[in-house]
Amino acid sequence: MLERYKTLREPGVKEIVIRKSRFIGHGRPVASEAEAVAFIEEIKKQHWNATHNCSAYIVGERDEFQKQSDDGEPSGTAGKPILEVIKNQGLKNVAIVVTRYFGGIMLGAGGLIRAYTDGAVAAIEAAGPITNVLHREVFVDVDYTWYGKLENELHARGILVDGVEFTDRVRVRCLPASREAERFTAWMTDLTQGQSVILGGEELYVTEKTE
Repeated sequence: MLERYKTLREPGVKEIVIRKSRFIGHGRPVASEAEAVAFIEEIKKQHWNATHNCSAYIVGERDEFQKQSDDGEPSGTAGKPILEVIKNQGLKNVAIVVTRYFGGIMLGAGGLIRAYTDGAVAAIEAAGPITNVLHREVFVDVDYTWYGKLENELHARGILVDGVEFTDRVRVRCLPASREAERFTAWMTDLTQGQSVILGGEELYVTEKTE
C-alpha cells in the first residue's frame, strides 16, 4: 500500500462558460476501474442531450488503469487534456467527466484543449483534492495510573487518537503513521516502563489535515 496519495474528497460539479458553450466538470473519487466506468455512464445518462461527455480516469496504486474519451470531439482535444490534468495534479483513483453543451461558436483545436483543461480543473476544485496517509492501528492498554501521562505525551507528539475505552483498565486506539508504527510501539513500551499491553491492528488511510 502507498504511504500517501492524493485523490478527491467527494463528488463535485462545477460549470464554466466559454464563448457561449457550457462546460460542466464532474469529478469523483473511485475505488476501481468498474466504479470509474459506472460514474462516466451515470453522467452520460444524466446529460444524455449534451453535445459531448468527454472523460478520463486513473485508477490503481501504480496508475495501472488509465483511459480517456473524446466522445466525438476532434482527437486529442478533450480526453487527453482531462487525463493530463489528473496526472499533473498527482491524483489517483479519480474519474472526471467534462460535459459540453455547444453554444454555437467553434473554438478550434487549441480552444477545445484549453476549455477541457479548465473544465477538468473546475471539477477537481469542486470535489476537493485531499491527501490520504497510511496509518496503522496500535492499541495501548494501561492501568489508570498511567493514563494521564500517556494522554499528555500523545498530545504533545501530535499522535492521532481515535477512541479511548475505560473498563478496569484504559485502552487507547492510536493511529501513528504506518512507517512509524514499530518506533511508536517501542516508545510506548519505554514510556510506560513495560507496564502496557500493546497490540497492532489494521492499516488504514487517514486524510491529512490542511491548514
